[in-house]
Amino acid sequence: MKQRRLGKTGYQVSEIGLGCWQLGGDFGPVGADTASAILDEANRLGVTFWDTADVYGGGLSESRIGEHAKGNGVHVVTKVGRDGSLFPDKFSKAGLRASLEASAKRLKVEAIELAQLHCVPTAVLEDGAIFGWMDDLKAEGLIRHYGASVETVAEGLLCLKHEGVATLQIIFNLFRQDAAAELLPQAQAKDVGIIVRLPLASGLLSGKFGKTPAFAEQDHRNYNRDGKFFNVGETFSGLPYEKGVELADALKGMVPGGVPLAQTALRWILDHPAVSSIIAGVSKPEQLASNVAAAGLPSLSPALMAQLGDWYGKDVRPFVRGGI
Repeated sequence: MKQRRLGKTGYQVSEIGLGCWQLGGDFGPVGADTASAILDEANRLGVTFWDTADVYGGGLSESRIGEHAKGNGVHVVTKVGRDGSLFPDKFSKAGLRASLEASAKRLKVEAIELAQLHCVPTAVLEDGAIFGWMDDLKAEGLIRHYGASVETVAEGLLCLKHEGVATLQIIFNLFRQDAAAELLPQAQAKDVGIIVRLPLASGLLSGKFGKTPAFAEQDHRNYNRDGKFFNVGETFSGLPYEKGVELADALKGMVPGGVPLAQTALRWILDHPAVSSIIAGVSKPEQLASNVAAAGLPSLSPALMAQLGDWYGKDVRPFVRGGI
């Protein structure tokens, strides 16, 4: 597995990481044995960058990782700010400290390697006090570095104004390409690592979904398709589901012959040098090998990259909801 530098943290992390939302059971039940098998397979394949959050399964994802990751050379990062004790309008330094201390206990670490503000409201980012609180918590030794997971390019640019921000976690994929124009170059110039989430647009870019899929009741792809519970951009990258299926089918005719659509989608992301790691979630250990294989593919041609960019602007972007 190739490694990339995670911005000013200095960490060397695997190009393909592991998103651990599923380990909390929030997409459907994931038993302890399956969770352990996924983490074992990540270790076997050299996937050394694992991303979780305090709210995934009410802390279950962190606890499972804490039992598994210690001493395995894995960089475990978490997120803070979506728990009801803070979100949406009760943010304070004391509250952040309490949440992070609980995360550290579940992860079985004395200091969290990287804590990311978890899609906190834009108004909180604009106020700016929260960045000073994170600076203080870093100085106290509770966290080693901090960053932010954001919904939009505009929020990412707000975060880049603060020197202490070491990473940005963004939605970036073939169905959400806007970050490439301004956000990625600015992040690279400021030595801010880019972590990409939703690389397959909640699975749409696997190319395997039909017009009438069956998702588990607790799966956000079932209950949040239109943004009823949180930002619609977090589900199918903001595309109406049926339109997303149609666009994924159109993509199949554009990708290199013999290469699965999902791997081409991951390769497209890796062909942006500002990206440090892609956190792709899996519900089965065998899915990890397919993700890792994308890192070994040759870079896409400049002509195909240009074609995909033009296609996005014309055929995809007009349908994206939830901010860009």
